[in-house]
Amino acid sequence: MNMMRGAQAYARVGVESGVMSASPHQLIVMLFDGAQASIRAAKMHMEDGNISAKGQAITKALNIVNNGLAAALDHERGGELSERLGSLYDYIARLLLRANLRNDQAALDEAAHLLEDIGSAWREIAPQVDGS
Repeated sequence: MNMMRGAQAYARVGVESGVMSASPHQLIVMLFDGAQASIRAAKMHMEDGNISAKGQAITKALNIVNNGLAAALDHERGGELSERLGSLYDYIARLLLRANLRNDQAALDEAAHLLEDIGSAWREIAPQVDGS
């Protein structure tokens, strides 16, 4: 049991130090990755019939979308793009809620697909750190 606690503490420190040293762009990428991981977990729990764990995973994904991705939008400088992303994040949140309420795997898949599309576009605009 002590080894398990040690491994969890090590993982937590790794995540925390990764966050502490990440650029704003990398933090957004981490949010996309976290939302996708939570949706995959929710899908697995849905298939296993574990309603409680499914709900927790979907709640985590919702939290990332609403309080991470949507909250990070700069509506003053982002203009129409920011507005459209905000509407898309709202739609993804509604898909996640529907998936949770109705055990709707198709809604989970659609949310994951949309997040992947946005996340991959975000990764492509990564700032050039090496100067090339």
